[in-house]
Amino acid sequence: MLPPQAQKKMKSWIRSRHLIRSGNFFIFETVEYSTVEKFQDCLKALGGTLISVKPMKKIWIGDHRRVVLYQAKASLHTPHHDLQQYWIKYGSFHTRFDERA
Repeated sequence: MLPPQAQKKMKSWIRSRHLIRSGNFFIFETVEYSTVEKFQDCLKALGGTLISVKPMKKIWIGDHRRVVLYQAKASLHTPHHDLQQYWIKYGSFHTRFDERA
């Protein structure tokens, strides 16, 4: 994946509240593990690293289906991207799966 495509995808995850910042780290939450793999590809293209992936809990999707919520923690300390400023402008402090938000 090329860096412009990776940055575009990361920005879409910021807008959809799948991707947030917490301190110096990016936190990504999703119910599909294949999306975590795409997130890792984006990180590699931008010079970042995936630190950990944890299954957080099971959540209800609709009335009859429970799925596993995965949380990925990543480090992205490269000076050539503007994702932090983009997150400040369009992002949130809580992901879409957080019960507080």
